[in-house]
Amino acid sequence: MKILLISANTERINLPTFPLGLACVAQATLQAGHELECLDLIAVGQPEALLGKTISAFQPEVIGISVRNIDDQNMAGPRFLLQQAKHVVAACKEFSESPVVVGGAGYSLFPQKALDYLGADIGIQGEGEQAFPLLLDHMNKGLSLSDLPGLYLRGRRSCQGNRCFAQDLDRFPLPNPHLLSTSPYEGEDFYIPVQTRRGCPMKCSYCSTETIEGRFIRKRSPEMVVRSFAQWVEAGFRRFQFVDNTFNLPPTYAETLCGFLAKSPFHIAWRCILYPGSLKERLVAAMAKAGCREVSLGFESGCDEMLKGMNKHFKAQDVRDASTMLSDHNISAMGFLMLGGPGETRRSVEKSLAFVHDLNLKALKITVGVRIYPYTALAKIAVEEGLIAPDDDLLFPRFYLERGLEDWLGKTVEERIKENTAWMM
Repeated sequence: MKILLISANTERINLPTFPLGLACVAQATLQAGHELECLDLIAVGQPEALLGKTISAFQPEVIGISVRNIDDQNMAGPRFLLQQAKHVVAACKEFSESPVVVGGAGYSLFPQKALDYLGADIGIQGEGEQAFPLLLDHMNKGLSLSDLPGLYLRGRRSCQGNRCFAQDLDRFPLPNPHLLSTSPYEGEDFYIPVQTRRGCPMKCSYCSTETIEGRFIRKRSPEMVVRSFAQWVEAGFRRFQFVDNTFNLPPTYAETLCGFLAKSPFHIAWRCILYPGSLKERLVAAMAKAGCREVSLGFESGCDEMLKGMNKHFKAQDVRDASTMLSDHNISAMGFLMLGGPGETRRSVEKSLAFVHDLNLKALKITVGVRIYPYTALAKIAVEEGLIAPDDDLLFPRFYLERGLEDWLGKTVEERIKENTAWMM
């Protein structure tokens, strides 16, 4: 079949993000034997014109659209980004009668509501590398779609098939360097995104990862990851970013992967996201030896009471220890504060702001207010406090901000950022 895949994201939140999810689905679609055309709209000034031209020339039988972000998570002035994808869907329907299928991380959080809002025909929640080729096979053979995992149809209220998480990620091919152009993203801050694990068992009170990827960690083999790196290095790339939610979990896997990278014949630099809990110097040393130069240290607060309320399995001292270990091994760190959640007080905010001064951070990102996602502990608290209704689907952004901090918190953070050039909102 002739398949057109489109990355609908046109926003550059902080930095433009290479569409890794779409690239993975595209590689699986090619592997399944289909003819493929890909469009990335990140740098396209008039997407409708390009869509019309491409659809007219290629005549796709199925159009797939990747939706990464629902909104920008900015409480002060939230932007609802799904409207951009809605315009892309409308343009595709204007130029083609072929079915439009949507998927991606953002879509998977609100599968039925987002599908109905977008006006697409079919939605896939979860791992598109598995479900999309299977959908194409059923379409090609005229088979029923009722038993496909994670499939949603517009106008219906429930998933047509039980969603499942693939246990063997090695079944899914990693994208070829020549599949999508990297030119719109390249610059001094561009790193090739790589995902080695999916799922997170930590159950942080506000986090949507479990809804998107599941609670259990599933891993690619280190051998497959290194083979993928070799392809990218051969194509001229030497900087990579592990987008795994917690690179150091499980630690044995992280050490093994670092060992493979350290023994590889190519010299690379990479960065990752670290969970500060139970971080050992042995792993940090292995990371540095394997080429790690920078980490995002996700601690969100410097107050132990707030960390406990977020269901973090570490304390502020663990973050200090992690920061020291990273500095000792010449790995720079970017930190994150998420202020205003349940139980936050002026005292806990001041404690967190003082805490980050003691850390050797390259940069600090501060968020005021917490985006509420479905099926999280934070959503339950928001319902109990009457902030949101029990039937609020949360597609349009809603935020939690502890009562009494509304005026003070934002102004305080803005004042501190003026005093610290490495801090940002």
